[in-house]
Amino acid sequence: MADTENKSTTVCSFCKQEPDLDAGRILIQGLDGAFICTECIEECQKVANQYKAKPKKNNAISGDVKPSKILEYLNQYVINQDYAKTVLSVAIYNHYKFLDYKQQDNPAVEMDKSNILLVGPTGSGKTYLIKTIAKMLDVPFAMADATNLTQAGYVGEDPENVVRLLVENANGDIEKAQRGIIYIDEIDKLSRKGENPSITRDVGGEGVQQALLKIIEGSTVEVAPKGSRKHPLAETIKVDTSNILFIVGGSFEGIDKIIEKRQKTNKSGMGFGATVESKTEKSINDYILDVKAEDLKKFGMLPEFIGRLPVIAPLQELSEEALMQILTEPKNALVKQYQELMRVDGVELEFTPQALTEIAKLAQKRKTGARSLRSIIEEVLLPHMFSVPDEEIEKLIITKETVVDKKEPIKEFKSKVEEA
Repeated sequence: MADTENKSTTVCSFCKQEPDLDAGRILIQGLDGAFICTECIEECQKVANQYKAKPKKNNAISGDVKPSKILEYLNQYVINQDYAKTVLSVAIYNHYKFLDYKQQDNPAVEMDKSNILLVGPTGSGKTYLIKTIAKMLDVPFAMADATNLTQAGYVGEDPENVVRLLVENANGDIEKAQRGIIYIDEIDKLSRKGENPSITRDVGGEGVQQALLKIIEGSTVEVAPKGSRKHPLAETIKVDTSNILFIVGGSFEGIDKIIEKRQKTNKSGMGFGATVESKTEKSINDYILDVKAEDLKKFGMLPEFIGRLPVIAPLQELSEEALMQILTEPKNALVKQYQELMRVDGVELEFTPQALTEIAKLAQKRKTGARSLRSIIEEVLLPHMFSVPDEEIEKLIITKETVVDKKEPIKEFKSKVEEA
């Protein structure tokens, strides 16, 4: 009798209630002999849910990043190309809005993404524009050269490899990669010669367009994990490309003639109402901003491929004045970069206005736009970057003669008084 009275009853350590199987209340034992009942577990879960952090959206566009903010950022790094920058600002903003809209439980409208095509001469800034945007948005970015791509079964790079590269650049995070950007350059090199379909086997042109078409419009691609090659028996990673933004670019050399012909055809007429065209020579800049899908089709791109690239952003050929601005004005201007390099050696580097003009002229002659500016500066500075660390130079002034005739720049040496 005494033993029965002294025996303690097991209760919940929180609510002190006894177990009740009829009420569905059971006890779960923890460490140190503590117990918790199922009712208290439910209450604890409710409290925890109130303080649980909401999962962050993997969103590249924050609430305050509007097209105007994207354009403002691009203007800090990219000179000219105002129309292309505006088109890209709107397209990028709309793309990430589209991704957020798709995440809704019951979206009212089924929307398609709008991939982008950049058309412009070599060195006009196509690749640089996309790299700058990817940097601003802090999203995974991958780039490929279309000339290295071939159809499956041929020696060369599989078009799906660029998706694998994107996953690698996202550190294996599939969800993050699926909100990234893929840029494919030199896409014009895949064009067939003329509008008529080719009846011969095509390793690197029309067939690659077809392969890319499937990836661009959205499909599930199986890629090999980092450090391994794709193999039928090997483990693969599945990536949905329907949310990846694809941007392709090319110089489309000669497309200005196609645009000119179309414009003349549209304006042609006879009699007193006929339009008389002046015989003044025009450049690609007079036509490129009017490029249309039909011009790209005549150039040799597949209509289905062009149809998956509804946003066309044309870039103009850079003028001598624009090349001079590129040298000095952007945040990462080339002159600023080399001045900083020289400053490390305690040397002040200066380019005279005439020297900058000559560098811009040389770049125009090479027909590679801004791309050749760095190589020209390297050629001019190379002997001096070699000797400066061994000389007591305070200031180095690059003149027109230094650029054109390879003459010695003006050097100002440190004074003996300063050394003392």
